[in-house]
Amino acid sequence: MRRKGRKSMMKIICKIILAVFLLGLSYFFGQVWKENVHVIDPEENKNLPIYCVDTKEKAVALTFDVAWGNEDMDEILDILKKEKVKATFFLTGEWVSKFPEDTKKIAREGHEIGNHGDNHKHMTSLSREEQKKEIRDLHEKVRLLTGKDMELFRPPYGDYDDTVITTARENGYEPIQWSVDSLDWKEYGREAMITQTVDNKNLTEGAILLLHTGTLYTKEALPEILHRIKEKGYHFVLVSQLIYKSDFYIDFSGKQYKKSR
Repeated sequence: MRRKGRKSMMKIICKIILAVFLLGLSYFFGQVWKENVHVIDPEENKNLPIYCVDTKEKAVALTFDVAWGNEDMDEILDILKKEKVKATFFLTGEWVSKFPEDTKKIAREGHEIGNHGDNHKHMTSLSREEQKKEIRDLHEKVRLLTGKDMELFRPPYGDYDDTVITTARENGYEPIQWSVDSLDWKEYGREAMITQTVDNKNLTEGAILLLHTGTLYTKEALPEILHRIKEKGYHFVLVSQLIYKSDFYIDFSGKQYKKSR
């Protein structure tokens, strides 16, 4: 009987020791998790630009980065007019200074002008004051030419960090990236550009498309891109019409959501 009692007592002691050990282990890993792992609140407004927008509307935004010549600008504007599509053009200051009449024509035809930096520099290599100057100097150039204040900023080369995004927003700009890249600047050819854009897995409601002027194939591929995207049931809107202006948050992927009330 004594042996059985001792065995039972030992089992109880072992269970108590094991329970204390597991409790301590749980506490230890809990502290490690708390100190080293940040669980993202889906409604935490992260310091990111907008890559795309959460919407049920079959709307997408067509954007052009404009930093090179103007050889194809008239033809691109003619195509957009024929297809009844409005686009957002992100212009650099150097381009605006070289081609003021083209800048005014873009605005006159109902397209949207966005800020692409005065000198098309890598923004992360600049001080906060230099970043501000890149944004504000171009803002004034475009305002004097068109009478309009720009509200959208696309960092040259897509190059940004927290400071760039903060600086843009402090100066009244919403930073915009893209979710569908045509890769037109790689100049793979007309068909490759069409396929890359139209069959892109990210071509969904709220997508923002990136094209460039001044490439070999953009003007050749553009009509087919517009036709095929329309055939998929989408319609084109300006970026400023696509994004939410208030009560929004941006998730870790750069997708913008309207805050639920």
